[in-house]
Amino acid sequence: MRQPGNALTLTLLKLKRFLRRQLHRFGFDIARYRSRPVYPEEANRFVYQKRFNQFDIAPGSVVLDIGSGHYPFLLATILVDLYAKDSPHRTQELIRDERPFLVVDIGHLPFRDKSVGFVYCSHVLEHVEDPKQACSELIRVGHRGYIETPNFASDLLFGWGAYINHKWNVMTMNNTLYFFEYTDRQRRGLDSLVWDNLIHGRAYHPMQEAYFKNQDLFNTMFPWKDRFECVVHKLPRKTSDAGEQA
Repeated sequence: MRQPGNALTLTLLKLKRFLRRQLHRFGFDIARYRSRPVYPEEANRFVYQKRFNQFDIAPGSVVLDIGSGHYPFLLATILVDLYAKDSPHRTQELIRDERPFLVVDIGHLPFRDKSVGFVYCSHVLEHVEDPKQACSELIRVGHRGYIETPNFASDLLFGWGAYINHKWNVMTMNNTLYFFEYTDRQRRGLDSLVWDNLIHGRAYHPMQEAYFKNQDLFNTMFPWKDRFECVVHKLPRKTSDAGEQA
């Protein structure tokens, strides 16, 4: 014999399905609203970076953060950024504290050869005009370091290529960084805010936890020591004079 409680549950389920079908006819759906939790990885990149990487920085080391922006590296002793104020490459205001801060171009670092114990460069190289020059400077001044960029999945889903001027899809293999210049279509990504609204919206969605807990799948993470290789693939350039094309 069916219990009264079970009969009531079945009736409510049928009613919910009926209402959903009716709403679907008019382009609506039923969704349960739940406030999203706070994800520490969202407020500070170092939270997830130390989960996937062993920095092993010795006490007293000179640690340079290039492109400190609004996420200054917690272990840095010197902060560096190309922009002291607003920047088209940042979505938030620059953070400065008691540590020395220099306005510096990554392609021309004012430090002696191998004078820096650890060079931290996070979410910078996807913006630069000349990755080879930037990487050569990192190798010149540093003994070792860490590079991170968003990968193609992140730029595709969020449309960051167009939104905050990402120029390169960066990949790594066998101690080599590969830079592939984005086409205009690739830079636009989804050309929609649907993914950004899902991940950063106020309502909870299970994809948020999947995203924030798996940052190694959405970023290129590259620890290096002594030196590394850099390979750059640029798009072919168009010219107005067909006779001048290479």
